[in-house]
Amino acid sequence: MQRILVIGSPGAGKSTLARSLSDQLGLPLIHLDREHWSAGWISLPNDVWAARVAELAARPSWIIDGNYANTLHIRLDRATTVIWLDLPRWLCMARIIKRVLAYRGRVRPDMAEECPERLNLEFLRYTWTFSKHSRPKNKALLKKLRSDQKVVLRTPREVADFLSRDYQCVLAASA
Repeated sequence: MQRILVIGSPGAGKSTLARSLSDQLGLPLIHLDREHWSAGWISLPNDVWAARVAELAARPSWIIDGNYANTLHIRLDRATTVIWLDLPRWLCMARIIKRVLAYRGRVRPDMAEECPERLNLEFLRYTWTFSKHSRPKNKALLKKLRSDQKVVLRTPREVADFLSRDYQCVLAASA
């Protein structure tokens, strides 16, 4: 567990889980949203973005949260553990609404500077249909991994149970 990739629907809790694991394990935390966006919600050009993700993934240890399907293969090639938050879409949608209300007009801690929280129909539609367009791809990708490389969490209780484990013992044993 030296390079942990956290993927899942928007609103699934990727950033929250990644932050908790980073605190617990002492691994560097990388939020892809913070890396991908520039001030005013300007995304990096695809070639620049791919190079940036390759640079981040080349580091010896990390926890990276975020999907960005066009660069997922780069992160998967380096990840020692992949955590897929496969939570129900109704829960993800509710969490997004809660997040928008909590950060409305302000920048979230996991977001790039000068990118205040916002909500638009396109993002809600993407989230609502995430299980239809991205879930099958995630399942296929994870089937290619060894069983010890992947963790699938489907409920908030499973996430809490996962976080309650003593991973310092796991890291010490593997060092």
